Amino acid sequence: MAAKLVDKRLHNIPGKLRVAELLFDVPLNYSKPNDGHLRLFARSVRRPAPPSEPTAEEKQLPWLVYLQGGPGFGCRPPQDNGWVGTALDKGYQVLFLDQRGTGLSSTITAGTLALQGNAVKQAEYLKQFRADNIVRDCEAVRRCLTTDYPQEKRKWSIIGQSFGGFCAVTYLSMFPEGLSEAFICGGLPPLVDGPDSVYERTYEKVEERNRAYYAKFPEDVERVKQIIQYLSANNVTIPSGSLTPERFQQLGILFGMHGGLDIVHDIVLRAHIDLDMFGALTHPTLTAIDSNGGLDSNVIYAILHEAIYCQGQASNWSADRIRSAKQHFQINVDLPQIWFTGEMIFKDMFDSYQELNQIKEAAEILAKTTDWPALYDEAQLAKNEVPVYAATYVEDMYVHFDHARNTAAKIKGIKQFITNVMYHNALRSKTDELMQQLFALREDTID
Repeated sequence: MAAKLVDKRLHNIPGKLRVAELLFDVPLNYSKPNDGHLRLFARSVRRPAPPSEPTAEEKQLPWLVYLQGGPGFGCRPPQDNGWVGTALDKGYQVLFLDQRGTGLSSTITAGTLALQGNAVKQAEYLKQFRADNIVRDCEAVRRCLTTDYPQEKRKWSIIGQSFGGFCAVTYLSMFPEGLSEAFICGGLPPLVDGPDSVYERTYEKVEERNRAYYAKFPEDVERVKQIIQYLSANNVTIPSGSLTPERFQQLGILFGMHGGLDIVHDIVLRAHIDLDMFGALTHPTLTAIDSNGGLDSNVIYAILHEAIYCQGQASNWSADRIRSAKQHFQINVDLPQIWFTGEMIFKDMFDSYQELNQIKEAAEILAKTTDWPALYDEAQLAKNEVPVYAATYVEDMYVHFDHARNTAAKIKGIKQFITNVMYHNALRSKTDELMQQLFALREDTID
């Protein structure tokens, strides 16, 4: 397992941060290291060293690696992550690694996938982009960056947000010897073999959030029906594709975030006023709707989202199948309320998004794939010796609390901060409070 550092560029964010932009080459397939490589992009960040100390490059600070949520999203620049200052104050240097296929790491789009050949070859290529290979990349990069470190300092820490927490548990399963500690934020994964049980519980939380939405904004019951009727009767286009009633329903993914109900209400209000005044949706409204989709720029999220729950099973369009049996999620204005959907991938997305439509055939192949390798080793987790500190949200719409609680019970030595006053994006929206709680778990002792 090897990563090769192929480029490093240093620059300063004046008075605050010392940032390095790094490029690594890693194997596409670690079991066949000669069958091509991927180029990974990362940013490292640390405080500039005072003049009286060794330079930033000479001082071997412990690493804290950020595992981004998703799957399919690259990392934001360091200065856009409010928790970085806390981490630097604790003595770390932080690595933001764009996971393979995301951000600037051999980005996957419909166009770059087409370079692989037909849909069968595209699907085979995409199988290499799950959490197992993400953590293999991390481990290879760790060995590369700590080559000159004393043996006792070569382990590093990880902090995983959402899907990044899933990757953290995969890391604990596969390479615990590379870790000194793991922080997990809303990302204790369901230890399941397939996604159906996950989406059954997910729909329950989405139903709760729809009730909360309409309780807060009862006037939106009729407004949403008005918008759905308009979209059903008209062919409305947006930059990423077609604005179908189902695409509009997908705004419900925001319900699990701090402030998400209000964001959706603002869009609904805009659309309602447009339709009352002009009989059509204006460009700013269409832009607001489209900007809260994003799957055209993050195709891994759409094409592998259900596969992140698969170990030896096919996903078979799980969320789509389960939705068909749930009345309130149907497009029917005669219902008392039309409910928004949540963090789910549906087959119709591969028709309404232009980018996804180009990889529809590969998506069908992956949905029927059964030979997904294991992502978690429960026996290893049961004897875990790596300190694990997890923030778990009772009201999490994306990672059901019951699944997270069951997983925590299977990780030896885990310490949890459990709260019902934070949502899934607390690392961004409640940064200071959450980081304080995570480090309190590390620094406090029971005995």
